Amino acid sequence: MADGEPDSSDLPLSTGPTALPSRTARALAFVAIIVAGVCGGLIGYAVVNVSCHGSCTTPEGAGALTGAVLAAGGVAVVAVLVLRAMGEWRRIQAEREQEAGET
Repeated sequence: MADGEPDSSDLPLSTGPTALPSRTARALAFVAIIVAGVCGGLIGYAVVNVSCHGSCTTPEGAGALTGAVLAAGGVAVVAVLVLRAMGEWRRIQAEREQEAGET
């Protein structure tokens, strides 16, 4: 151990509820991000395909990539907010149950 680092045995163990969402919720969020990326890529490709005439391989690829990144990024932001809200709801529920048990 380096100087100044606390010994891990001195750290308190947390017995309270965790704010971490369930594995199922995280897996569903991941799948939603992937699906949104695929759909966004298809939409981006289709928009360029409809509006471009001639050799459009590069613009179609760029449209697909742009659509995929934007859609996946947007859904990722929403997924993170939903997972954080779920964790907060769980924490509040656990606090209320603990308060009800004390009275």
